[in-house]
Amino acid sequence: MGFADQRFNVNLSILFTELPLLERPAAAAAAGFTAVELWWPWIDSPTPEQSELDALKKAIEDAGVQLTGLNFYAGQLPGPDRGALSVPGEESDRFRANIDVAADFAQSLGCTALNALYGNRVEGVDPAEQDKLALENLVLAARAADRIGAILLIEALNKPESPLYPLVSAPAAIEVVDKVNEATGLGNAKFLMDLYHLSMNGEDLPQVIDAYAAKTGHVQIADNPGRGAPGTGTLPLQELLDRLRKAGYDGWVGLEYKPGDNPSAESFSWLPAEARAAR
Repeated sequence: MGFADQRFNVNLSILFTELPLLERPAAAAAAGFTAVELWWPWIDSPTPEQSELDALKKAIEDAGVQLTGLNFYAGQLPGPDRGALSVPGEESDRFRANIDVAADFAQSLGCTALNALYGNRVEGVDPAEQDKLALENLVLAARAADRIGAILLIEALNKPESPLYPLVSAPAAIEVVDKVNEATGLGNAKFLMDLYHLSMNGEDLPQVIDAYAAKTGHVQIADNPGRGAPGTGTLPLQELLDRLRKAGYDGWVGLEYKPGDNPSAESFSWLPAEARAAR
């Protein structure tokens, strides 16, 4: 086993960002990858013009890569925000306006995983009120995902970098996954297991894998410390991904790491060229 046995995709919102958005799919293809994922690209607009959606769709199709994951609108990301769905008022409204836009765009490209970032705690707002709103919005998102045959992903982030985000452990995210599935009866809410974030939280990664692989819909990786490419830190990522495979996970592994000071295309030396195309 090892890296060559995984199905990798490239996150175009953190890699190849030295290029304009519409050039990134082709750059990923030129580096040998056949699958990509994205945060919501239009951080100021949950409902961009159809021409903008069409242009990105064409760029992905022309590059010959598969879109395998897409975030719903999440506020200023990158930036201070960590999602919108639990933030009362305008941000929640923007999330709701985005749900069908994101789902329809994903469907147009055969993408079957939609990630809904929970959102930060808001000063002066009762956390219970935010959690109630979050569940309402996640139920709407799960139904939209189900409409297009997709799963809804719930992600745990890390407390040092996202101190206001409430889901900063695998159990906290799993609790939300279970609540959404109970509320909808659809069973399509899944855990997004980001090994970098979980390691930053000091979690026992082998234990997390053994406990939650069956509820995991997507995996993302970066090394720690530094959030760089595998091999730049101390995480045994190859061993952890092997453990996930043995635990029954056979889905995508998103490369969501910082390329460092060099062009993104130079950050893949850890992965043989022949192992980059998804099988």
